[in-house]
Amino acid sequence: MNYNQIISKIKSFYNPKNIEGMKHFGIDVSNAYGASMPEIRNIAKLAGKNHELAVKLWHSKIHEARILATLVEEPELISRKQMQACANDFKSWDLCDQACMNLFRKTKYAFKIIDNWAKSEKEFVKRAAFTLIATLAVHAKEKTDKDFEKYFPLIIKHSTDERNGVKKAVNWALRQIGKRNAQLGLKAIMISAQLKQSKNKVARWIGADAYRELVKKYKN
Repeated sequence: MNYNQIISKIKSFYNPKNIEGMKHFGIDVSNAYGASMPEIRNIAKLAGKNHELAVKLWHSKIHEARILATLVEEPELISRKQMQACANDFKSWDLCDQACMNLFRKTKYAFKIIDNWAKSEKEFVKRAAFTLIATLAVHAKEKTDKDFEKYFPLIIKHSTDERNGVKKAVNWALRQIGKRNAQLGLKAIMISAQLKQSKNKVARWIGADAYRELVKKYKN
């Protein structure tokens, strides 16, 4: 499928009901057609991997086309500059998470870019830092415990960010590190217990939620 065929296909999936559902979950629908993820993934299978196509799809500014771009992009060809430009374009959590899960975690910059993104004032760039930690904790099987322990101080530092997009990703990162194995689980439970005692309500929420899930996982 070429670019024009793909855009026509996305537009043919126009679904006002889905768009309303997206709004309900806090997704920016200003350039959305309401295509479902299965529909987008089917297009991705037909399109195949294609760096130039991915770039064109992203520049269309269409929400579903940008998600599709994260599926057809070639991780070995994307540059750090391109990753940063994409992150700067994030306007909602779903595009951020899809980009991290489908694409960014597979690049050679994945671990290198986290600290820089965590410092960002932009809500969804900062979210991307912690979404990357969470997704890498699941998929980067070859990494050691130390590769993830180093993110505990970062999680604690940013556990007071009140923005919904950030606090949920910080919580996600803590839980996923803890789920890698029992040793990391114990350390994540200790961090969660520490956050539960915080004077900050956001940190308390992150700690309590992570503590509950991790204790349940390892109680046996």
